[in-house]
Amino acid sequence: MKEKTLTQKQALEKVIKHIKKYWYLLGGSLFFALVYVALSLYVPIQLGNATDLILGKGKVDFTGIGLIAVKIATFTLIAALAQWIMNNCNNKITYNVVRDIREETFEHLQKLPLKYIDSHSNGETVSKIITDVDQLADGLLMGFSQLFTGIVTIILTLVFMLTISIKITLVVVLVTPVSLFVAKFIATRTYSMFKKQSETRAKQTALIDEVIGNGKVVKAFGREDEVVEQFDEINEDLRKYYLKGTFFSSITNPSTRFVNSLVYAGVAISGGIIAITGGITVGNLQCILSYANQYTKPFNEISGVVTELQNAIACAGRVFALLEEEAEIENKDAIDIENVSGSVELDHVNFSYTPDKKLIEDLNLCVEPGKMIAIVGPTGCGKTTIINLLMRFYDVNSGKITMDSHNIKDITRKSLRKSYGMVLQETWLKNGTIRDNISMGKEDATLEEVIEAAKLSHAHSFIKRLPNGYDTVIGDDGGNLSQGQKQLLCIARVMLCLPPMLILDEATSSIDTRTEIRIQKAFAKMMKGRTTFIVAHRLSTIKEADTILVMNDGKIIEQGNHHELLANKEFYYELYNNQFSSVNS
Repeated sequence: MKEKTLTQKQALEKVIKHIKKYWYLLGGSLFFALVYVALSLYVPIQLGNATDLILGKGKVDFTGIGLIAVKIATFTLIAALAQWIMNNCNNKITYNVVRDIREETFEHLQKLPLKYIDSHSNGETVSKIITDVDQLADGLLMGFSQLFTGIVTIILTLVFMLTISIKITLVVVLVTPVSLFVAKFIATRTYSMFKKQSETRAKQTALIDEVIGNGKVVKAFGREDEVVEQFDEINEDLRKYYLKGTFFSSITNPSTRFVNSLVYAGVAISGGIIAITGGITVGNLQCILSYANQYTKPFNEISGVVTELQNAIACAGRVFALLEEEAEIENKDAIDIENVSGSVELDHVNFSYTPDKKLIEDLNLCVEPGKMIAIVGPTGCGKTTIINLLMRFYDVNSGKITMDSHNIKDITRKSLRKSYGMVLQETWLKNGTIRDNISMGKEDATLEEVIEAAKLSHAHSFIKRLPNGYDTVIGDDGGNLSQGQKQLLCIARVMLCLPPMLILDEATSSIDTRTEIRIQKAFAKMMKGRTTFIVAHRLSTIKEADTILVMNDGKIIEQGNHHELLANKEFYYELYNNQFSSVNS
């Protein structure tokens, strides 16, 4: 699946859109930045005035200097308070925006179709929501903290300098474009490096997540060296992009400092000449030199901020690209289906995961309420795909699937999926207690109901032996539970809900034979009167099915009950005999 990408401009526009929501905090930040900078810049004027009050030996106006000292102390105190309030506003803007983006991204993730989840590594997706958003937060915080004050400082400094000397201010303005050119030259080159850093970091996170999650497989097949080699390659790429990005960002400060030195030298020379001719006082020259230093200082800070913002926007682009992915679209006229009888029909269904590789072609099937339908066939023939289509994890390319005469596209996904109880070969557990995991489909279930479901699934005996029984906390990997025990919990979950339709995909594959026999009896009771789809690998488990669908290459090639299919002596006959001959040999 092709990854969506956003340009720097598009990413920046989306960041600004999220910031606009907190315009009042933004306005407060700008106001207090103005107060902070204005008072900070007013101090050099007072210092200049104090200098002019020192006329020579024995000619010092101590009273005037004392008043100026009080003013400076007052202005400094108010400026510090304004800076503190400004920083609080900046922090609130940043972390509110980051919270909103994370919530929006995670919520959108729930609405994305499975084809997106299946085509992107978990580590890469986690990297976008966690690492990239963190990088965005760092960039925004620095941007708000230094960008506002820097720009306001530059503007107000020019204003104050104009009130002292227009000629000297013109010298400053003429040299300024050089600093802007240098900053732009560097910024355009750092963005691409930071974007590659973010992408490579996501690959690294994905690999680490994959290796940790499949550690036993890596060790079992002796793939440690290959995995380390693969990690080293990604790590080396990341090193290169970091070095290049750091190189361009590191030359920013020296470059702008050089230009700033030119500005200061120009002010000093021109100001000295004007002072000698009597154009300005010594105090004014001192003041304007201080302004020249303060005027150039923000360029250093802004250049550093721009570099950090390049990284932040590159990361934001990846997050917003995820938000741009098309979500599952719900039919606005979709209905909530209730009291499902369980009739299902597949009418000329065609489906493939990729356009260039056909899978299911012209599939037709009619299932009456309460019937048990078994689906068998070789690996890759489309058995699990039918389950994905029934649950609308994927939508058909053409044709239609109906439930109780309703096209499932006209039924809300939530009510459709609530009509099915699923037990798959792959266990689904979440972080929480045993009770939470069993009651996932029926959150208002009482403890007695949970225990009864556990007893029906033969999970109660091992749950009692756990340290805290039904209140024992397990992780999404099941903690120290065996694969069989985890599957029993999934079976108990369905036993508790008892929906009108069931999907069983080798539901007892990880359970010992003795327990399996007991659960099969429990399943028999549960399936009575309920439409059931069973994806079977062990043909011995589906002898009692009302209809067995034999699939191959996405098509139903045989259909009938167990005895009828054996009597035909075709594909099913071969599958059955091959399986039992391999067992007996």
